[in-house]
Amino acid sequence: MTRIHATALVDKSAELHESVEVGPYTVIGPHVRVGRGTQIGAHCVIDGHTSIGEDNKIFPFNSLGGVPQDKKYAGEPCELIIGHRNTVREFCTFNIGTAGDKACTRLGNDNWIMAYVHLAHDCEVGNNTIFANNSSLAGHVQVGDFVILGGFTTVHQFCRIGAHAFTSINAMIWADLPPFVMCQGQPAQARSMNFEGLRRRGFSQDRIKAIKEMHKILYRDGLTLEQAKVAIKSLETEHKEAFADVQMMLDFLNAPSAERGIVR
Repeated sequence: MTRIHATALVDKSAELHESVEVGPYTVIGPHVRVGRGTQIGAHCVIDGHTSIGEDNKIFPFNSLGGVPQDKKYAGEPCELIIGHRNTVREFCTFNIGTAGDKACTRLGNDNWIMAYVHLAHDCEVGNNTIFANNSSLAGHVQVGDFVILGGFTTVHQFCRIGAHAFTSINAMIWADLPPFVMCQGQPAQARSMNFEGLRRRGFSQDRIKAIKEMHKILYRDGLTLEQAKVAIKSLETEHKEAFADVQMMLDFLNAPSAERGIVR
């Protein structure tokens, strides 16, 4: 326990791996568990039923595991679960879940979370995402893998953001943002697909061609959503290498958030 600074207050019931580092004046509550190799900076407050995995880097002045900003919350033992190898920069706030939903807020692995990011109750964030400064998720938001949120992006409650999507600075997401889509505006509108990001992740030319065609079907051809889904499904046979990409898009489009639809 020599890695815990003398001024830190760590409840005797908290479970910290012996390799965990805790900075000055940090407060850790009784129901917190922290895995091997995680570094927690100065002046953090980690509370609630919070589990933090291995090799995370949590910078100073974070509040993790606080009660949700939901008037219906009545003290239930809900959770915050943080995976492995995440970087969480300064002044972020991650709340626990609520009994009215999954009772859990979840951040996956290998995410890069910049300063002042807010994850509200019952949010689910995948892996390998980047949230730029001041991005905020309202309650019950789902974010897929490899998503990039531009600075000051705000996401309405219950919305979903598909894998590999990208938002501009100051984007306001009031509807579901499909996979691969780049958006901009208040409210956000689709502008293109995240082609540069896909190239950097090793997508083949055939997969990118199929994603270009999906963009054209969704946003250029003047089709209804139901018509677009039929047209997108036909791409499964035309672009066999992109079968999983087409399936991911169809799965997303077949389960829109109630009364929200998709970003157009």
